[in-house]
Parts: sequence; C-alpha cells; structure tokens
Amino acid sequence: MIGATLGLYFARRFIVAFSIVFATVFALIYMLDFVELMRRAGDAVGAGTGTMAKLAFFRAPAIAEQVIPFSILFGSMVAFIGLSRRLELVIARAAGLSAWQFTLPALAVAILTGFAVMMAYNPVATLLKDRAGALEAQIFRRGGVTLGGEIWLRQRSVDGEAILRASAYDPETNRLRGVTAFVMDDANRLVERIEAQSADLRRGYWRFRQARVISVDVEPGQFETYLVASNLTADEIRSALGPAAAVSFWSLPAIVERLELAGLDATRYRLLYQTLLARPALLAAMVLLAACFSLKFLRSGGLAQMVLGGVSAGFGLYIATSIAGDLGNAGVVSTTFAAWVAPSVASALSVLTLLHREDG
Repeated sequence: MIGATLGLYFARRFIVAFSIVFATVFALIYMLDFVELMRRAGDAVGAGTGTMAKLAFFRAPAIAEQVIPFSILFGSMVAFIGLSRRLELVIARAAGLSAWQFTLPALAVAILTGFAVMMAYNPVATLLKDRAGALEAQIFRRGGVTLGGEIWLRQRSVDGEAILRASAYDPETNRLRGVTAFVMDDANRLVERIEAQSADLRRGYWRFRQARVISVDVEPGQFETYLVASNLTADEIRSALGPAAAVSFWSLPAIVERLELAGLDATRYRLLYQTLLARPALLAAMVLLAACFSLKFLRSGGLAQMVLGGVSAGFGLYIATSIAGDLGNAGVVSTTFAAWVAPSVASALSVLTLLHREDG
C-alpha cells in the first residue's frame, strides 16, 4: 500500500487541481449569468446591480453542480499530467508503486467529494435556488407566472378518485385554469364531470369557479362555486409540475412517498434520488477515465492526444448518463439501472484498460 505521507501529498495535489478547475468554472457561470440577468433587468423595479449580483450568486451553485463531474475529470487530468511532467510519477514507479497505488488517493478524493455533493452541496444549492426563485419572481414576475401546456393531475380523497386536466397552473396562487375534472367512485365508475374557468386549491378541497357539473344522477347544472375534496397540498402540486432538481437530497424520499400516495407520477424524483446516490461512483469513474489517458510518460510526446482522448471519454460518459436518464424517466428501464449503469460500465472499462497497460 502507498505510504500515508505520499498518499496525502497526492491527495492534496488532486484537491488543489479540482478546486482550481471548479472555482474557475463557477466564476465563469456566475459572470455569464450576471451579465444575462443585467440584460433582462432593464427598467424592472428593484433590479439594481447589487440585487442582480445576489440573484446570480443564488443561482450559480445549482448550475455549477451539473459540471462537478467534469471538474473532477479535468482536475484529475491536470494533477496526473503535472505529476508526470515533474517526473514524480516516474520516481513513484521506480520505487515500486503501481498505477493503482498512486491513483487510489484521487479515487478517495473523488468518492468523498461525491458524498459531500450529495449530502451537503446539493441541499445548500437547492435552498439558494429556492431563494433565487422567490427573488426572481419578485423582480420579473410581478403578475405571477403561469406554467402553460396541458396539465394532468390525479388525486384520491374521501369522494373517491379524480382526474383533473387544466390548461395552465399558477404556482403563486395555486390556481388551475381551464379545468376539467372527472370524479369517480370507489369502483372507478364515472360519477360526474366538472368544467370550470378555474379551480383554487384550499386546505382539503378544490374550489371550482363558474363550474358546469354533469352528473349521472341529476340534470347538468351551473354553479358559481363548486367544492371537491382533495388530499393534495400545494407543495405536492408544485413538486409534480415543477423541475425535479428543485428538491434537495434529504427531501426526496418524503416527496416520492407523498406523490405516490396522492397518485402522482414520482418517476423523475426516484431517478434524481438514485442519480445523487450514484454521484460518488460517477466521480470515481471520471478519475479512472482521467488515469487511462494521463499516465503516459510525457517525454514520449502525445500530450494533445492524451487530453483530447480524456475529454472525449468524459463527454461520452456524460452523453451515456443523459441517455440512460431519459430512458429511466420514460419508464423504459428502472430508475436504479438508469442512474448506475453508465458509471458502472465506464469504471469497468477503465479498470480493464489500466489492467492491460499496467499488467499486460
């Protein structure tokens, strides 16, 4: 095994390289977002430079979270190439150390970083993103924001099961617009159909406005307001209709449970939870990919090909992860398989490559 002193030295080099790469990317994301927000601000009330700078700072961590795997990849390549350029890897090999031994500190850093991102960075980034959403709504959405496109919701309540279709949803007022509701009894028989201009969610019920009710028992009627029991909450509806990335790691299991109890689709939240659980494995795969392309002795040349190969492999892993995520989100494969297959396959191929190069 590699000694503690040498292992800590290698680990420190990887931490420094990763930190520099991530800080550079974070600063670039912040500056680009700040410029874009200043362009959007115009004459909006309260959209001063300081406010836009704070809004960009709140938004940046959630965006930067998506590039952490690439920061690990580029940081590992920088660290490996730097160690090789100074002949430190040559000396380590001459001392009897294999590639597995001086790659181990980088793997440990990547795995620990993955757990830190999953358990600490993601909740903080989500919290800041929520604050950014509230601040952005205050500045840019003075009339409220409406999620357009056809919206479908399903609920179970004391009145039975109901399916709601709406043309739009306003998350600030919890109002559905252009609503059609199909209410069924416990035997899944259609009991009534409700058509209304809007429906407001209250505690334990929906209040339909200007509703036309068609029932199997009575003549169709027109009502100023019409009430239907509901077990949904505003948070559940926003979670079902909003972006899954707005939910922190620690809240995901409870969100999934509540959505399933309410009869709503929780696939994307299960996928996000598994993706966060697989983050340490993904970062470890990035280190192994970097090792495959960065451990060559630099005196033999080919630095540009090494860097290009590592970057191409990293983007290939990213594309494979995205495709697997799309398949999992569509229900073609399980969410666990979709989250873990790409890091697992990439790690296995990288290990095989290193075994071939090191051990023949």
